[in-house]
Amino acid sequence: MLLIFDPLYIMLGVLGYFIMFLLASTVAPKIAGRFAGRFSLYTSMAILGVMILGISTLIIYLVLSFAGYYFSLLGIVIFVLMVNLLMYLASPYIINMSYSAKPSPELQRVVDTVANRLGVKPPKAVIVRGPPNAFAYGNFLTGKFVAVTDSMLKMLSKEELEAVIGHEIGHHKHRDNAVMLLFGLLPSIIFYLGYMLIHSSLSERRNQLALLGFAAVIASFLVQILVLAFSRLREYYADFEGALAAGKRSMQYALAKIHAFYHRYPDYHEMIASDKFRTLFIYAFVQAVASPYVAYIDVESIKRAKVNPVEEFLSTHPPIPKRLRFLDSLPL
Repeated sequence: MLLIFDPLYIMLGVLGYFIMFLLASTVAPKIAGRFAGRFSLYTSMAILGVMILGISTLIIYLVLSFAGYYFSLLGIVIFVLMVNLLMYLASPYIINMSYSAKPSPELQRVVDTVANRLGVKPPKAVIVRGPPNAFAYGNFLTGKFVAVTDSMLKMLSKEELEAVIGHEIGHHKHRDNAVMLLFGLLPSIIFYLGYMLIHSSLSERRNQLALLGFAAVIASFLVQILVLAFSRLREYYADFEGALAAGKRSMQYALAKIHAFYHRYPDYHEMIASDKFRTLFIYAFVQAVASPYVAYIDVESIKRAKVNPVEEFLSTHPPIPKRLRFLDSLPL
């Protein structure tokens, strides 16, 4: 039976997301507030990466120690890895077809220029249809791509476009697709460990297995919160590359313009929110802003905007106000 039709699988997913929402609205903001600004970006990524790997290893070890041999860990790892690997390999082809990606000599020249500034091999430049956005994708089979929507090209100045492209090339430079694939496997493995333990408890009639399974499921969503936080740090890291390529002011104005557009046209934001590839986009988070025509005063206003902590902790991207303030802190 397919997992998506398994009532137990659905129940565990709903339970996990409820716990994630509860933590994101209570505990997580307080913890983040205590540590905010205490470490550099690089140190924060290193600490969080070690935490994710260490906690995940400990949880898997404890589950195996207490559960015995009621399932095959290797089988679970292979299953999760194969699902994610197939998606990783197929996604460039799906993206090219879904978004009608077309090579653009004009955009390629801009990508080449920015790539040379950042000291990397230029990826392939393609134009896709859709509201203002940009994203990086690709793998060793298809090569690397930077996609920019046709509406984005019309909205940004040359310097702002270079900043956005620098951000996307930064994802390639930092190997974010591979890094996030690796970290994303860990909560999935822990979740399926718990899921299989609960299934085993139903046939074995052992309450201890069920309790351990539920604990593993809850732990998987705790690890997922850490993975989301790590993803947000990678977005800051890519913003740094955009600022390095075209100046932090250009990066700020580009983000502010995109941000403003989606506030004025919320229907387009709904398109972004429901897109299966939304985690790739440079923009995937909305906060209030007055106008799609951005001036210096608008950028400063966005920086001071309040951030919804629940939305932030459940997002792969940091909120635009925080990204603008981060860019201010760069010594460029």
